[in-house]
Amino acid sequence: MTDLIAKAAIDQRMAGIVAPVIEGLGYELVRIRLMGGLNKTLQIMADRPDGGIDVDDCAKISTAVSAALDVEDPISEPYTLEVSSPGIDRPLTRLKDFDVWIGYEARIETEAQIDGRKRFKGILAGTEGDEVLITLAEGAEGALTIGLKFDWLADAKLVLTEELIAEMLRQRKASGTLDEAEFDQIDVSEGDEEAGEDAPDAAPTQH
Repeated sequence: MTDLIAKAAIDQRMAGIVAPVIEGLGYELVRIRLMGGLNKTLQIMADRPDGGIDVDDCAKISTAVSAALDVEDPISEPYTLEVSSPGIDRPLTRLKDFDVWIGYEARIETEAQIDGRKRFKGILAGTEGDEVLITLAEGAEGALTIGLKFDWLADAKLVLTEELIAEMLRQRKASGTLDEAEFDQIDVSEGDEEAGEDAPDAAPTQH
């Protein structure tokens, strides 16, 4: 089964260590990646179950995760631990994410070609069993909703749109984690960039 939270074997091992710690604090692990060659960075994305996480939350998670990693010591080389929010155009890594974000635009990539293609962009239409539903603005009769098995996915993320920004503003106001400066710097025209890879709320720690 494809695991978009932790892809590589080392990522899955790290997830086994840090996920219980993060969940014990009342948060959820969204994604974990060990990046880089000589200068490694362990990137952890976390969120609240109902959305909305700030830099203080990230620092709290970083402290707890650092302690757990120091005990387990899974990485022999020096590395930087970076805990961040998922960002606005967040990665979709769990089946439930595709239900939470129904009606929002997303970009999905599959491991293998499906009907001659690997990339799909459209409006999320939820899930049906183990399939992710997405409505594509194409086809002889216009919009077409297709189902992609979650196991087939290599990557999935939301596309930065005005509607998505408005929803994130609503969530952060509700949770009390709104950073006005963060949203002032957002340009919707940059929605196709990998903005979610550099989430604004981050807490780096050297190991």
